[in-house]
Amino acid sequence: MKKVQILIADDHPIVRMGLRQILEETMGSIDVDEAENGQSALDKAAKQHYDIMLLDIAMPGLNGLDALKLLRTQCPKLPVLMLSMYPEDLYAVRALRAGAAGYLTKSSAPDELFSAIEKILSGKKFVSASLAERLALELEGNNRERPHENLSDREYQVMLLIASGKTISDIAQDLSLSVKTVSTYRTRVLEKMNMKSNAELIHYALKSGLIS
Repeated sequence: MKKVQILIADDHPIVRMGLRQILEETMGSIDVDEAENGQSALDKAAKQHYDIMLLDIAMPGLNGLDALKLLRTQCPKLPVLMLSMYPEDLYAVRALRAGAAGYLTKSSAPDELFSAIEKILSGKKFVSASLAERLALELEGNNRERPHENLSDREYQVMLLIASGKTISDIAQDLSLSVKTVSTYRTRVLEKMNMKSNAELIHYALKSGLIS
Protein backbone atom coordinates (compact mmCIF):
# COMPACT_ATOMS: atom_id res chain seq x y z
CA MET A 1 0.00 0.00 0.00
CA LYS A 2 1.27 3.43 -0.94
CA LYS A 3 2.05 5.60 2.06
CA VAL A 4 0.05 8.81 2.48
CA GLN A 5 2.35 11.83 2.36
CA ILE A 6 1.30 14.50 4.89
CA LEU A 7 2.79 17.93 5.54
CA ILE A 8 2.04 19.61 8.88
CA ALA A 9 2.60 23.38 8.85
CA ASP A 10 2.48 25.00 12.29
CA ASP A 11 4.83 27.36 14.10
CA HIS A 12 4.58 25.47 17.41
CA PRO A 13 6.85 22.39 17.65
CA ILE A 14 4.69 20.81 20.35
CA VAL A 15 1.60 21.07 18.12
CA ARG A 16 3.43 19.47 15.20
CA MET A 17 4.66 16.70 17.48
CA GLY A 18 1.16 16.07 18.83
CA LEU A 19 -0.42 15.97 15.38
CA ARG A 20 2.29 13.65 14.11
CA GLN A 21 1.70 11.25 17.01
CA ILE A 22 -2.08 11.27 16.48
CA LEU A 23 -1.73 10.63 12.76
CA GLU A 24 0.81 7.84 13.17
CA GLU A 25 -1.39 6.12 15.75
CA THR A 26 -4.64 6.41 13.76
CA MET A 27 -3.60 6.20 10.11
CA GLY A 28 -0.77 3.70 10.06
CA SER A 29 0.89 3.80 6.64
CA ILE A 30 1.93 7.46 6.41
CA ASP A 31 4.98 9.67 5.98
CA VAL A 32 4.78 12.94 7.92
CA ASP A 33 6.85 16.01 7.12
CA GLU A 34 6.84 19.33 9.01
CA ALA A 35 7.08 23.04 8.21
CA GLU A 36 7.51 25.69 10.90
CA ASN A 37 5.86 28.56 9.00
CA GLY A 38 3.91 29.47 5.87
CA GLN A 39 6.94 30.16 3.69
CA SER A 40 8.54 26.86 4.64
CA ALA A 41 5.30 25.08 3.75
CA LEU A 42 5.29 26.72 0.31
CA ASP A 43 8.93 25.82 -0.30
CA LYS A 44 8.41 22.17 0.68
CA ALA A 45 5.22 21.83 -1.37
CA ALA A 46 7.08 23.14 -4.42
CA LYS A 47 9.82 20.51 -4.12
CA GLN A 48 7.97 17.42 -2.92
CA HIS A 49 4.64 15.67 -3.50
CA TYR A 50 2.18 15.58 -0.60
CA ASP A 51 -1.28 14.04 -0.54
CA ILE A 52 -2.57 16.57 1.99
CA MET A 53 -1.35 19.55 4.01
CA LEU A 54 -2.51 20.46 7.51
CA LEU A 55 -2.08 24.23 7.69
CA ASP A 56 -2.34 26.48 10.73
CA ILE A 57 -3.90 29.92 10.26
CA ALA A 58 -2.12 32.01 12.89
CA MET A 59 1.57 31.93 12.01
CA PRO A 60 4.05 34.83 12.10
CA GLY A 61 5.16 36.29 8.79
CA LEU A 62 3.22 34.53 6.04
CA ASN A 63 0.02 33.45 7.78
CA GLY A 64 -2.03 30.41 6.85
CA LEU A 65 -4.64 32.20 4.75
CA ASP A 66 -2.00 34.01 2.69
CA ALA A 67 -0.03 30.78 2.28
CA LEU A 68 -3.21 28.99 1.19
CA LYS A 69 -3.87 31.51 -1.57
CA LEU A 70 -0.32 31.11 -2.88
CA LEU A 71 -0.62 27.33 -2.68
CA ARG A 72 -3.72 27.39 -4.83
CA THR A 73 -1.60 28.93 -7.59
CA GLN A 74 1.59 26.98 -6.92
CA CYS A 75 0.08 23.54 -6.15
CA PRO A 76 -3.59 23.70 -7.19
CA LYS A 77 -4.17 19.96 -6.72
CA LEU A 78 -2.81 19.78 -3.17
CA PRO A 79 -5.76 19.59 -0.72
CA VAL A 80 -5.36 21.69 2.41
CA LEU A 81 -7.06 21.14 5.74
CA MET A 82 -6.94 24.34 7.78
CA LEU A 83 -6.30 23.76 11.49
CA SER A 84 -6.90 26.63 13.86
CA MET A 85 -7.32 27.60 17.48
CA TYR A 86 -10.01 30.01 16.25
CA PRO A 87 -13.69 28.95 16.24
CA GLU A 88 -15.32 28.26 12.89
CA ASP A 89 -17.29 31.51 13.05
CA LEU A 90 -14.11 33.55 12.74
CA TYR A 91 -12.18 32.06 9.83
CA ALA A 92 -13.80 28.95 8.34
CA VAL A 93 -15.78 30.68 5.59
CA ARG A 94 -12.78 32.78 4.58
CA ALA A 95 -10.57 29.68 4.47
CA LEU A 96 -13.00 27.74 2.30
CA ARG A 97 -13.44 30.72 -0.02
CA ALA A 98 -9.66 30.84 -0.38
CA GLY A 99 -9.60 27.21 -1.51
CA ALA A 100 -9.24 25.08 1.63
CA ALA A 101 -10.61 21.54 1.44
CA GLY A 102 -11.76 21.73 5.04
CA TYR A 103 -11.54 23.57 8.35
CA LEU A 104 -11.04 22.04 11.79
CA THR A 105 -10.44 23.63 15.18
CA LYS A 106 -7.54 22.38 17.29
CA SER A 107 -9.99 21.58 20.08
CA SER A 108 -11.52 18.82 17.93
CA ALA A 109 -11.18 15.18 18.95
CA PRO A 110 -8.48 13.04 17.25
CA ASP A 111 -11.09 10.86 15.55
CA GLU A 112 -12.61 13.97 13.94
CA LEU A 113 -9.18 14.88 12.56
CA PHE A 114 -8.87 11.38 11.10
CA SER A 115 -12.38 11.61 9.59
CA ALA A 116 -11.59 15.00 8.05
CA ILE A 117 -8.36 13.75 6.46
CA GLU A 118 -10.01 10.57 5.21
CA LYS A 119 -12.84 12.52 3.59
CA ILE A 120 -10.49 15.04 1.97
CA LEU A 121 -8.22 12.28 0.64
CA SER A 122 -11.29 10.75 -1.02
CA GLY A 123 -11.69 13.98 -2.99
CA LYS A 124 -14.45 15.57 -0.92
CA LYS A 125 -14.68 18.68 1.24
CA PHE A 126 -14.89 18.48 5.01
CA VAL A 127 -17.25 20.80 6.88
CA SER A 128 -18.96 20.34 10.21
CA ALA A 129 -22.76 20.49 10.45
CA SER A 130 -22.64 23.98 11.99
CA LEU A 131 -20.28 25.21 9.30
CA ALA A 132 -22.47 23.75 6.55
CA GLU A 133 -25.37 25.76 7.91
CA ARG A 134 -23.26 28.92 7.97
CA LEU A 135 -22.15 28.34 4.37
CA ALA A 136 -25.77 27.98 3.33
CA LEU A 137 -26.51 31.37 4.88
CA GLU A 138 -23.52 32.85 3.05
CA LEU A 139 -24.84 31.56 -0.28
CA GLU A 140 -28.23 33.09 0.45
CA GLY A 141 -26.48 36.42 0.97
CA ASN A 142 -27.70 36.92 4.52
CA ASN A 143 -24.33 38.21 5.70
CA ARG A 144 -23.47 40.59 2.87
CA GLU A 145 -24.32 43.67 4.87
CA ARG A 146 -22.03 42.85 7.79
CA PRO A 147 -19.17 45.41 7.71
CA HIS A 148 -16.40 42.98 8.62
CA GLU A 149 -17.15 40.87 5.54
CA ASN A 150 -15.64 43.68 3.45
CA LEU A 151 -12.26 43.49 5.18
CA SER A 152 -9.28 41.74 3.65
CA ASP A 153 -7.99 38.68 5.52
CA ARG A 154 -5.16 40.65 7.14
CA GLU A 155 -7.46 43.55 8.03
CA TYR A 156 -9.90 41.09 9.57
CA GLN A 157 -7.12 39.48 11.58
CA VAL A 158 -5.95 42.87 12.89
CA MET A 159 -9.53 43.85 13.70
CA LEU A 160 -10.04 40.71 15.80
CA LEU A 161 -6.79 41.29 17.67
CA ILE A 162 -7.70 44.91 18.39
CA ALA A 163 -11.15 43.83 19.53
CA SER A 164 -9.58 41.26 21.87
CA GLY A 165 -7.75 44.09 23.63
CA LYS A 166 -4.28 43.83 22.12
CA THR A 167 -2.21 46.98 21.55
CA ILE A 168 -0.72 47.94 18.20
CA SER A 169 2.71 46.91 19.53
CA ASP A 170 1.38 43.52 20.66
CA ILE A 171 -0.20 42.89 17.28
CA ALA A 172 2.95 43.94 15.44
CA GLN A 173 4.94 41.41 17.46
CA ASP A 174 2.35 38.63 17.03
CA LEU A 175 2.16 39.07 13.25
CA SER A 176 5.84 39.91 12.68
CA LEU A 177 4.88 43.28 11.19
CA SER A 178 6.07 46.81 11.92
CA VAL A 179 4.04 49.04 14.24
CA LYS A 180 3.55 51.43 11.31
CA THR A 181 2.11 48.67 9.13
CA VAL A 182 -0.32 47.54 11.83
CA SER A 183 -1.37 51.17 12.36
CA THR A 184 -2.09 51.42 8.64
CA TYR A 185 -4.26 48.29 8.81
CA ARG A 186 -6.12 49.73 11.80
CA THR A 187 -6.82 52.92 9.86
CA ARG A 188 -8.16 50.91 6.90
CA VAL A 189 -10.35 48.81 9.19
CA LEU A 190 -11.89 51.87 10.83
CA GLU A 191 -12.49 53.50 7.45
CA LYS A 192 -14.08 50.43 5.87
CA MET A 193 -16.29 49.83 8.89
CA ASN A 194 -17.15 53.50 9.25
CA MET A 195 -15.90 53.65 12.83
CA LYS A 196 -13.69 56.07 14.72
CA SER A 197 -12.23 54.19 17.67
CA ASN A 198 -11.11 50.85 19.07
CA ALA A 199 -14.03 51.02 21.49
CA GLU A 200 -16.45 50.93 18.55
CA LEU A 201 -14.60 47.94 17.09
CA ILE A 202 -14.79 46.09 20.41
CA HIS A 203 -18.50 46.83 20.76
CA TYR A 204 -19.15 45.64 17.20
CA ALA A 205 -17.11 42.45 17.64
CA LEU A 206 -18.94 41.59 20.85
CA LYS A 207 -22.35 42.32 19.38
CA SER A 208 -21.56 40.25 16.27
CA GLY A 209 -20.26 37.31 18.29
CA LEU A 210 -16.74 37.60 16.85
CA ILE A 211 -15.25 37.70 20.35
CA SER A 212 -16.65 36.73 23.72
